[in-house]
Amino acid sequence: MAKIILNDQIDSDIYYLKIAGKYKGSVGQFYMLRGWNSYHPVLGRPFSIFDLDNKSISFIYKTVGEGSNLLSKLKENDNIELFGPYGRGFPQAKGKVALIGGGMGLASLYFTARELKVQSSIEMVHIYLGFKERAILVDLFEKVSHKLIIDIGGFISQKVNINSYDYIFACGPEDMMKAIVRQKRSEKTKIFISLERRMGCGLGACLSCSCKTREGNKLTCKDGPVFPGEDICFE
Repeated sequence: MAKIILNDQIDSDIYYLKIAGKYKGSVGQFYMLRGWNSYHPVLGRPFSIFDLDNKSISFIYKTVGEGSNLLSKLKENDNIELFGPYGRGFPQAKGKVALIGGGMGLASLYFTARELKVQSSIEMVHIYLGFKERAILVDLFEKVSHKLIIDIGGFISQKVNINSYDYIFACGPEDMMKAIVRQKRSEKTKIFISLERRMGCGLGACLSCSCKTREGNKLTCKDGPVFPGEDICFE
């Protein structure tokens, strides 16, 4: 059980949750969070690591159902359970890197950008963020990127020259990630995408987060959530 430092509403249905303690985790991994005393919902909810330091871990989440609505009621000093880190995150990168986030897909990219920007093997980190109506967390992302490109109401994938980068890390709507993969022309460009799926356990036991790949069905929680872009069979 851990203590909440803050659980601030940063947009109409989006919250910034910060929890005290020292936790493990690498870029692109996630935790299962459970912050209610009732038996229902039984299982926690999966959230990507937004940020991590020696004293705390942070998450950005949107209220979309009963679990996330219960989380949004929590206050400073309330108790919360978290389990993790789970999943395979983004791989090591070098050269020119672009991070592309659509909507809440940005949640897995801030920690990733912060870690990348201080690595000597990284030439540049460009961040592309797409929003439906209003941009959020712009000040934070500006600090961890060499260039930040924002799109509101359009298609952020259309603003990226995919083949000019060595690595592309993306998270967001599947139509966005499908468009990114289809733009690839250069063999040097390596694309990795983080899938978002409903999950029950986070460990690969409940089989609820299956995704279709070129090597057959895999589990987003255990085999991902990050996969090579070309491996995913988009609908």
